[in-house]
Amino acid sequence: MGKKLMLGVVVALFALSAQQPTCNKCNASYVSNEEIQAYLKRAQDNGLTDQQTRAVSIGKANIGIGVVYRGKLDKPANDSVAEHDLVSEVYHVIDGSATLVTGPDIADMTRRPADLQTVREFNGPGNGGSTIRNGVTHELKAGDVIVIPAGTGHWFTKIDDHIRYVMVRIDPDKVLPLKDETASQAYLKSPVTNGKGKAKGK
Repeated sequence: MGKKLMLGVVVALFALSAQQPTCNKCNASYVSNEEIQAYLKRAQDNGLTDQQTRAVSIGKANIGIGVVYRGKLDKPANDSVAEHDLVSEVYHVIDGSATLVTGPDIADMTRRPADLQTVREFNGPGNGGSTIRNGVTHELKAGDVIVIPAGTGHWFTKIDDHIRYVMVRIDPDKVLPLKDETASQAYLKSPVTNGKGKAKGK
């Protein structure tokens, strides 16, 4: 085979391989509004905040879909700043309004315990803190979207009555367990637990 032909074959093979999708023959993942509403009802009825409906592979990364309900907040809770080392988050506000402060300069950072359900299942390892120095204030309302990169602190300082939002979690290091529709439906039918596998009140 001549050098030119060989080179042509190599270039053609490279071009063909470059056209392969990063998630080859993967299925789409669908979450209905009815399922989202079931998660929100479970949260409001049982004093829950964050719940994971899905965590799926898209090839080079995993994507999680969380549903969050937060009630009225007149002032920030102590040490309530959150930061996630590896997982970025995108909030889409369904309804309600709140003040969210973001920024990378977190005061009094402490490591989040590895056995927390939120660390194990929702947003991976990270830190908490007491405040965000030179933070940017965002007044969130229905329809708004905010992107919070991994490593960026975020802190609810006020919630007017409530806020409900869907959260997309971007997990390029695949640190979080996968969760499909079957697991989601099983979760919605299960007793509410305290986050450590025990039923609430037991």
